[in-house]
Amino acid sequence: MAIRRLLIANRGEIALRIHRAAHEMGIETVAVHSTADADAMHVRLADHAVCIGPPAARDSYLNVAAIISAAEITHADAIHPGYGFLSENAQFAEIVETHGITWIGPKPEHIRTMGDKIEAKRTAGALGLPLVPGSDGAVSDIAEARAIAEAAGYPVIIKAASGGGGRGMKVCTGPDELESLIQQAGTEAKAAFGDATVYIEKYLGNPRHIEFQIFGDGNGNAIHLGERDCSLQRRHQKVLEEAPSPVISSDERQHMGGVVAKAMADMGYRGAGTIEFLWEDGKFYFIEMNTRLQVEHPVTEAITGLDLVREQIRIADGLPLSVRQEDIEFKGHAIECRINAEDPWTFAPSPGEVKSYHAAGGMHVRVDSGLYAGYRIPPYYDSMIAKLIVYGRTREGCIMRLRRALEEMVIEGPKTSIPLHQALLQEPDVLSGDYSIKWLEDWLARREN
Repeated sequence: MAIRRLLIANRGEIALRIHRAAHEMGIETVAVHSTADADAMHVRLADHAVCIGPPAARDSYLNVAAIISAAEITHADAIHPGYGFLSENAQFAEIVETHGITWIGPKPEHIRTMGDKIEAKRTAGALGLPLVPGSDGAVSDIAEARAIAEAAGYPVIIKAASGGGGRGMKVCTGPDELESLIQQAGTEAKAAFGDATVYIEKYLGNPRHIEFQIFGDGNGNAIHLGERDCSLQRRHQKVLEEAPSPVISSDERQHMGGVVAKAMADMGYRGAGTIEFLWEDGKFYFIEMNTRLQVEHPVTEAITGLDLVREQIRIADGLPLSVRQEDIEFKGHAIECRINAEDPWTFAPSPGEVKSYHAAGGMHVRVDSGLYAGYRIPPYYDSMIAKLIVYGRTREGCIMRLRRALEEMVIEGPKTSIPLHQALLQEPDVLSGDYSIKWLEDWLARREN
């Protein structure tokens, strides 16, 4: 293997996850960190550590010059970006490669293409992926917008071409409000992302969020690793994910998995990627592609037995895919709970010192976290502090094991979302798998009333 020293351009549990995979492959690690993360677990465990700036992400984890300098002074020959921060920044990927450092991720041109939602939709359609009816590209002319909306059928949704997280998105129920909502969406998008470009799609009433994990070798070979159901969301942020989906049949999995794998092979895609769909009434509709590792990748690892981070590193190092499609077996069921340092009902952030910590254990229980007793959760970053992943031979068995694991999990000091997960696992709709992307917000609203 050519990669000998890997710089991890991230923090928290994903930085620790990458460190562990690298060490199991005999690769040294370099942790970069802000001053706020000097005592983080991945910094303590890495072979080398470099402080790259003050707490604010723009001055540290988004500071390209500082990260490249850290790679050069430590003689790192590869950079893994994790997820978030610079992981889907095509310019950063190009800079890494220009400096002769191996980029553990997709080709920069594919990051750029799939990062532009309009171009991503156009590319997906050309590759044979099913699309939501709507505009082929940006919409600026109101007459054109009216024609597109009429053809797709109201209600429609107006979306920002850049960014995400629900900003720059407006649902339009009829032609009378179309023009004003396009203007509002454009104004929001401009303020949030610096780009007022919007497009129009058919608004699906009650869909599920189903995504397929894919891997490509960059040379025209690609495989899929099945789907994940990420429909339990609040404000477009995933809360709980499971694999396989309770509503997708093995025939649907085989068919749609084949479609996405062929699309990625035709694209010449390299590394890990996730094709995200809305699913309603048995039909898939492409919404976007994430050109990076996903937060929820452990549930796929649990049902396939494949180490996704290890596979990323191998492919970046020029090695072929370690498995063929026919080698992959989907066994059992896995669920991941995202545990955040926040009030479980108001969702207000709750940083601060962890007074005591005990990770859940037992058969088929995995905790991805950098927490330890005495660690102080900084207020500057995403509130996710742990992921609890549980596997079972059946979905029912997995849920019972997850309930037990949540009871065992101890994080004293900050408030956490553990009580939210415990409440969800008592709900009949969750237990039966009968939920959509709107279910959680509706349930929370009912609780408030």
